[in-house]
Amino acid sequence: MVEFARDAAGAGEEGQGALYEVARRLVRPYRGAANPALVRAALEAGEDVPVEAERPDSRSMVHLVAAIGLGVEEVGADALAEAFAAFGMFGLTVEDWAQMLGAAERGEGPPVDWGPLEQHVGAVGVVRQARDEELVRGRTVLLGLRWFYGLYVMHGLLMPDTPAQAALRQRIDDWGMFPFLDHVIAVSPSPGQFAESLAICMEPPADNLYEALVEQLAVDPDIFRIPGDETGAAGFGEKWMHAMAELKEAGRR
Repeated sequence: MVEFARDAAGAGEEGQGALYEVARRLVRPYRGAANPALVRAALEAGEDVPVEAERPDSRSMVHLVAAIGLGVEEVGADALAEAFAAFGMFGLTVEDWAQMLGAAERGEGPPVDWGPLEQHVGAVGVVRQARDEELVRGRTVLLGLRWFYGLYVMHGLLMPDTPAQAALRQRIDDWGMFPFLDHVIAVSPSPGQFAESLAICMEPPADNLYEALVEQLAVDPDIFRIPGDETGAAGFGEKWMHAMAELKEAGRR
């Protein structure tokens, strides 16, 4: 789509319209996973499980593609605000992004350097330019974030909670990064998904989050030990299986 957008540059509204039509056909609408804490609360209360997050769906990211290919000035602050909010980074809403980008556009706030965005080279370009140690580090970050993301999601499926898990979730929430992980991390990725995620995990936001979570894990590594339960991981597993069995029985009733 970026290549298509660059080919459409200079074609004015007609080129922009063609880009948005391509996006409409190619991009699967996705608003992100519902927050696992809300899913868990619904399951425990026997209520309907929320289906998805309440934010712009993934089709809004076409505004970012348009900015890369056609130029930021052709897109505008409001559309870019939708794109950034759809990606979900830092827990910022459309209104938050629109306020910051609009202020910059009017000269009322710090200016935004759009150069790196407009010179975007894509995942393949990032990997081609990377040194071996950068690729290895990106792989380490990706595999680690997949594990932390899995823990976060399993909380929504009645996995027994522990102080160590809660602290890790809190770190992710403090950074507002669950929506980001939900877009980037695939539990069983295809080779293409893995490659795209690898490129993203070579960038500072993912690397910094991984470091923060590893630091927290070192502080309290007892992920699967319920306080007061001397059976350890075995008791943890039994409690989870019991909770799932109860849920299944409640569903039958």
